[in-house]
Amino acid sequence: MTALWVEITATRGSVPRDTGTAMQVTAQGISGTIGGGTLEHQAIATARKMLGKGQTRHSETLPLGPNLGQCCGGVVTLQYTDEPRQTDQILPVAWPSVAMPDEPQKLWLWGAGHVGRAVVRAAPPRAFDIQWVDSGAGRFPRQIPQHVTPLPTSDMPRLAAHAPQDAHHLIFTYAHDIDLALCAALLKRGAASIGLIGSATKWARFRKRLIATGLDPAPVTCPIGDKALGKSPDQIAKGVIKALLVSTQPKALT
Repeated sequence: MTALWVEITATRGSVPRDTGTAMQVTAQGISGTIGGGTLEHQAIATARKMLGKGQTRHSETLPLGPNLGQCCGGVVTLQYTDEPRQTDQILPVAWPSVAMPDEPQKLWLWGAGHVGRAVVRAAPPRAFDIQWVDSGAGRFPRQIPQHVTPLPTSDMPRLAAHAPQDAHHLIFTYAHDIDLALCAALLKRGAASIGLIGSATKWARFRKRLIATGLDPAPVTCPIGDKALGKSPDQIAKGVIKALLVSTQPKALT
């Protein structure tokens, strides 16, 4: 046995992915995502422990609360199995009718996980000059497009405090506390736009905390993406990039 599949079989309340979503876990890697963050990190560790022991079946129900460092507020049930499940398919995004700008827009991506990688795939190279930030060089894929500059740093909020004020920012790190700190840093610094991945529940809690520190959270857009497209990384990325193109170049999409 070389792989296990982790499937969301039940949900309650606000959750990052829907019932039926699955990811494949091997000793060396993963395919697909059940929503990222601590939930996914813990599920991967559990699956690999099972692989090491030769176990093929397990089920657990987890609240997405403080114990996982997440504030979605919902509950998910995960089923571990050696029976193959359908995982997210990476689909190329084409923008045949995009009018390219004279100068690419500055776009900073905070997080090199599933959604960050999907946004890089979806962004037209001539439309954006991308700075891609995460906490270590090992978090980035081996191959990175020429219009993307990886910026590994041990302190992302500190870097955000010095980011260009005319840049657009998209936040989707692996930890909610880092997401919140980035929001605060960018609100203090100023930005062309700030987008944050998350649920309405997550944003309500972030908004309350930001206000408590004397910050106006109005410039932050959360959730990001287009609900009509879906919750997979590529679907989120397509909605996010389309929204950026429309907001920065009203005639970009014809």
